[in-house]
Amino acid sequence: MTKKFTLKDLAELTGATLVGNPEHCITGVDALENAGSQDVSFLANPRYREHMKNSLAGAVCIAPDIELPSGRNFLVSDNPSLTFQNIAKILLQASQRDTGFKGIHPTAVIHPDTTIGSDVNIGPYVVIDQGTTIGNRTQIYAHVSIGPGVTIGEECILYPHSLIREGCLLGHRVILQSGAVIGSCGFGYATSPTGKHIKLEQLGIVVIEDDVEIGANTTIDRARFKETRIGQGTKIDNLVQIGHNVMLGADNLIVSQTGIAGSAKTGRHVIMGGQAGVVGHVEIADGVMIATRGGVSKTINKAGKYAGGPTMPLADYNRQQVQLRKIGEYVKMIEELQERLKKLEENSPTC
Repeated sequence: MTKKFTLKDLAELTGATLVGNPEHCITGVDALENAGSQDVSFLANPRYREHMKNSLAGAVCIAPDIELPSGRNFLVSDNPSLTFQNIAKILLQASQRDTGFKGIHPTAVIHPDTTIGSDVNIGPYVVIDQGTTIGNRTQIYAHVSIGPGVTIGEECILYPHSLIREGCLLGHRVILQSGAVIGSCGFGYATSPTGKHIKLEQLGIVVIEDDVEIGANTTIDRARFKETRIGQGTKIDNLVQIGHNVMLGADNLIVSQTGIAGSAKTGRHVIMGGQAGVVGHVEIADGVMIATRGGVSKTINKAGKYAGGPTMPLADYNRQQVQLRKIGEYVKMIEELQERLKKLEENSPTC
């Protein structure tokens, strides 16, 4: 069933200032060019004012420094994009996540030695092994597998086909997107004198702190002895590989297809662009930003922007890229200088 809110309701829920009709009814969200009279849209960039003027949107989320046309409805805030996002969540999120299955589905296989909090939903064909604890209001969707001795905090969301291996710990409000694997074995082998690779058992765990989100098909390896840890508030994109004993600091952003090798450590507010790579046993300081495909081969001690492989300060990298684009000119100049030098040598008097 479609949810309906008045603009007065949405203003109160988001903290925005309403300009216009407080009783106007809103049922959806859309882009400026597609929105109808019951949709909310937003203007984040002043360049698109003409789109806003021509839009049929029932209300527009907008910044306070933009002139407002008369006769229209606006929700004014310092961050209109975030206001719009919050409205989208209010209108759409609950209905989109409602599978229609409440409580514990009869097809779920749950070991009797499991502690389940209040208001927990467990979907079809979930498997939960012994010794697991699940916090209040956690949502576990179909085909999730949870190993023995796992602890899951309150208000977590585990999407279909996510997997948590034995002994791992999840804090509160953790989100696992579909296919995420928490606690897979770290990649460790000892090679015998005859060349055979002997598996080194990975006996540690993964600890995921509060408010972390793990993307689809991302894998986080368990530690060899102690723990792999993902810091509070960190957000990890799809298809990321995090090796054993890695320690990610708080509020990191790790973008798709990044790989972080074992025992690497990051500080707070570290950002890694897509397909970045980090070798093992290095440390990355607070506030470091690694550009797409950046390769971290040694410890970075200073905050700032880095790029290239191996990484270097972004300004140095950009300068090198400009020079590389002119490499043909440099080669031609060298060839011309060599030719001139040759002629000078040929024409120079002999002693």
